[in-house]
Amino acid sequence: MSIDYNKTPSPCYVIEEDRFRKNLSLIKRVSDGSGAEIILAFKGFAMWGVFPILREYISGAAASSVDEARLCFEEIGSPAHTYSPVYKESEFHSILKYSSHISFNSLNQFRKYSKYSQVSSKKVSAGLRINPEYSEVSHGLYNPCSPGSRLGVNADDLKNGLPAGIEGLHFHVLFESDSYALEKVLQIVEVKFGKFFPQLKWINMGGGHLMTRKDYDVDHLIEILKRFREKSGLHVILEPGSAFAWETGELVATVEDIVENQGIKTAILDVSFTAHMPDCLEMPYKPKIDGATDPVTGKPTYRMGGNSCLAGDVMGEWSFEKELKPGDRIIFQDMIHYTMVKTTTFNGVHHPSIGIWTMEGKFKLIKEFGYEDYKNRLS
Repeated sequence: MSIDYNKTPSPCYVIEEDRFRKNLSLIKRVSDGSGAEIILAFKGFAMWGVFPILREYISGAAASSVDEARLCFEEIGSPAHTYSPVYKESEFHSILKYSSHISFNSLNQFRKYSKYSQVSSKKVSAGLRINPEYSEVSHGLYNPCSPGSRLGVNADDLKNGLPAGIEGLHFHVLFESDSYALEKVLQIVEVKFGKFFPQLKWINMGGGHLMTRKDYDVDHLIEILKRFREKSGLHVILEPGSAFAWETGELVATVEDIVENQGIKTAILDVSFTAHMPDCLEMPYKPKIDGATDPVTGKPTYRMGGNSCLAGDVMGEWSFEKELKPGDRIIFQDMIHYTMVKTTTFNGVHHPSIGIWTMEGKFKLIKEFGYEDYKNRLS
């Protein structure tokens, strides 16, 4: 990491252009080598200030709402591949306006909206989300194949065949997974849904393909995608979110106070876990901090505390080489994917600024937030 964090504001999400471009180059290599179309999933990364860089490598995105579809249309310059668990009729005309592909979560939803001319004429290509009833995701919050799942159509629901007008299938059963997990899923998808392939044009394999992680077997991914595409005759689409921004940037924070209670020291920061890093509490997971380790006996050790009034707005503990003091910078690693899109302004705490560390070794502020941003979310 070559960022000089003393030259950035605090708090601030900072993406490094060099690392971002390396991820994009790898993703493009997978796409070129496999023949699969790889698009960005906005639910994982929607920092549109860097889309001019993104457009040098890919040309599309996956949306889960009318606003995401519009963002794709306006800022990437192409219609979106849109999927939502349910569509509102009042928004559906706009969804169609901004989409090239639209996947339906249920047969009921497809029947309801297949009457629209853009769908019936196949101007917008219609797909159906399927549930292969298999996933290696262990965390229930992220497992779409758990018993009673509301996501997707089971093979038994298609005993009478695919409805006329369906041109594609869409599944999403991975989470930060490797290519071997995808290979197992594809075997099951072929067994359960392969009989429909001759009727289709495309298959969307969703997200969760963490191909930019250092230990990911990229060549194996290219191989299985190419083999599947050639065997099925289908246009293959992947829509990872995390892979695009994986380990490309940090959240810069500052220690504002140190409090001690019953021997536990807490560094209170100018950021909030519940407002600015909610996935740490949701998953949960403990982020890495530059220059810090897990607790070591004898070293200065602290919990990190957020600046909201929520009692549970804390995380920890970490050990440092020296005592922390107000004014010290705390750098939370890998905070660009998912973390940024889940933020809130709970308590009215200011949203961290957003910036990029350029290839020229300079910080460029993209966005800073204030009172109007907080006020405009309310009424």
